[in-house]
Amino acid sequence: MAHQVRAVVARGKGAPVSLETIVVPDPGPGEALVKVEACGVCHTDLHYREGGINDDFPFLLGHEAAGVVEAVGEGVTDVAPGDFVILNWRAVCGQCRACLRGRPWYCFDTHNARQKMTLLDGSELTPALGIGAFAEKTLVAAGQCTKVDPAASAAAAGLLGCGVMAGIGAAINTGGVERGDSVAVIGCGGVGDAAVVGARLAGAAKIIAVDVDDRKLVTARKVGATHTVNSRDTDAVEAIRELTGGFGADVVIEAVGRPETYRQAFYARDLAGTVVLVGVPTPEMKLELPLLDVFGRGGALKSSWYGDCLPSRDFPMLVDLHLQGRLDLDAFVTETIALDEVEKAFERMHGGDVLRSVVIL
Repeated sequence: MAHQVRAVVARGKGAPVSLETIVVPDPGPGEALVKVEACGVCHTDLHYREGGINDDFPFLLGHEAAGVVEAVGEGVTDVAPGDFVILNWRAVCGQCRACLRGRPWYCFDTHNARQKMTLLDGSELTPALGIGAFAEKTLVAAGQCTKVDPAASAAAAGLLGCGVMAGIGAAINTGGVERGDSVAVIGCGGVGDAAVVGARLAGAAKIIAVDVDDRKLVTARKVGATHTVNSRDTDAVEAIRELTGGFGADVVIEAVGRPETYRQAFYARDLAGTVVLVGVPTPEMKLELPLLDVFGRGGALKSSWYGDCLPSRDFPMLVDLHLQGRLDLDAFVTETIALDEVEKAFERMHGGDVLRSVVIL
């Protein structure tokens, strides 16, 4: 049986999204049908709408979501109807070379649903990051569902499905922040602020937030930054060095995804320090660094894929921390909106007015 539901669709590059009726099939083998309860509006969705990911239009947008499993297909045992789940876009396969070497967070063959969701005319939809959760229901691979404590609100829990997990993981998993470390975070949107939170959770002694918007720096302080730098007025590299005894930070997290901010991160770290790129660049961007500086400064230059998370390990743990009052996920929810307000949320995102708009269904 197919399900006709309302969903947000992007039909063409740069065109406003539209609220349409789509067709979602019943789950086949290895698949799950999820009734979406909440979905965050992530900058990656805007990238899709603007053609910055690829041109496989029409897109079914939305990927940062939580909901309840409504039905599962043959062979699914990890989740069952009625389970409250967070959706993830890196469902590990268990069989690729990364998984077999005990590094499933690097899985090179992640799963998505095999069946296609479609428009009413039969046109196949491309779900954002293999999820497509700006919809009343969506079809995913069962491995994309991670069961968590249903005591958490869907609006808060769903943010772990992308942005908050990416930031926390960039600090803890990729950056390996340890007790007493100095950490700088360049770019204080939702992912950057989550990196601040991750550094605080890991016990960093000094957390320096860098942005060009004083409003964002105020928020960064609220979630755990010990120092802030407005790089519109101040040289970020010099400011970070001054705040770290002239040496630079042990870990610098770049949460913007631009060559100029990456260069700041590179030169703002201490010798043998770590740079973590978690901001998403666009295809045309190029980076040029003196190779001698790369060699001479030592340390590590890392990219963080989804915060190098393992959803089955990290999502339940972070939800538990939230329910214990040790991780304020609600602080990332600036506003809740209806399904037909996604385009307006994109406009507010451009203005820097929100950490996250969250669609409630």
